[in-house]
Amino acid sequence: MARINVNPTRMELKKLKARLKTAQRGHKLLKDKTDEMVRRFAVIVRETKRLHDEVEAEVVDVLRQFSLASGSMSKKEIALAFSMPSVSLELECATANILNLEIPKLHLKETQGEEYPYSFARVTSEADLAVAAAGRLVSRLLRLAEMEKATAMLADEIEKSKRRVNALEYIMIPDIEETIRYISQKLEENERAGLTRLMKVKSMLEERGA
Repeated sequence: MARINVNPTRMELKKLKARLKTAQRGHKLLKDKTDEMVRRFAVIVRETKRLHDEVEAEVVDVLRQFSLASGSMSKKEIALAFSMPSVSLELECATANILNLEIPKLHLKETQGEEYPYSFARVTSEADLAVAAAGRLVSRLLRLAEMEKATAMLADEIEKSKRRVNALEYIMIPDIEETIRYISQKLEENERAGLTRLMKVKSMLEERGA
């Protein structure tokens, strides 16, 4: 603990006591906020892990379907079949608020064209399944990216908040309390010294009167 460099006066003592109450109240509010962020962080991490495992399995399935399709089609046929997109995508970005933390919210707007913009005679059923699976996967990949970004931002904010809580709990509040004790002791000493002087003056006056 380190004492704050202030004059040991009653005015400073009053200011420090008010400052201590503010710091203690701020510490409690910040700690409660940090605890709630940790709770929400744990929920989002579990949801992100679940979604990650599902998306990973879906990606493997899409790649497997494309692999099967490429085994029965030439590279030229595959390139021609998949060179014409059937869906137009537009990404809309917004934000959501979690305990005053702005996290990204992404929305994918799709404009549907032809479901399969190629000739069925030249494309295998495996390719059809791969296209359909890949289309479903885009929005889930976007949702996963959104959640992973929110997780990273929450983790960073929790770390900052914990540092603030620790600074209040282990540095600022103890320093203020130590300074309050110092000023209180100093004022008591001055009061005792003043009382002693008054008693001596009184004794001297009584002696002269006698």
